[in-house]
Amino acid sequence: MHATNPPDLSSYQRIGGDAAIRQLVDRFYELMDELPEAYAARKLHPANLEESANKLFDFLSGWLGGPQRFIEKHGHPMLRRRHLPYAIGAEERDQWLLCMKLALEETVADVPLRDTLYAQFIQLGEHMRNRDENTGAGRPARHSTGQNTKPE
Repeated sequence: MHATNPPDLSSYQRIGGDAAIRQLVDRFYELMDELPEAYAARKLHPANLEESANKLFDFLSGWLGGPQRFIEKHGHPMLRRRHLPYAIGAEERDQWLLCMKLALEETVADVPLRDTLYAQFIQLGEHMRNRDENTGAGRPARHSTGQNTKPE
């Protein structure tokens, strides 16, 4: 019997490499611009999303097991540290995840891969949260930094 998803393929290979990641990233940022319900997440980004899109593309390439473009250009991602200047609470996290979920649904045909990636994005989104609505705006959120959010 032929396996449709050999276990030795990376998520980068399964998604379709650079072209598929670029399509996902482009659709993600289109949705962020289009959806009124993504306003809080969108306002954390610059007016021109080109640099943000390129950085996300570079990050996802390596995160999914492909070329480590982000590290080559910018060093270790240190995602949480890089996002500390921005107030990211549950609302911003959920809006970011909404855009990613819709972009995944529209661009990734492999349903098991899509579901796996979305579960990993949920962990990543929670890791980025740096504001806890229960303790007031501007205070760091409590969360475990011991989780490995990198895909297998």
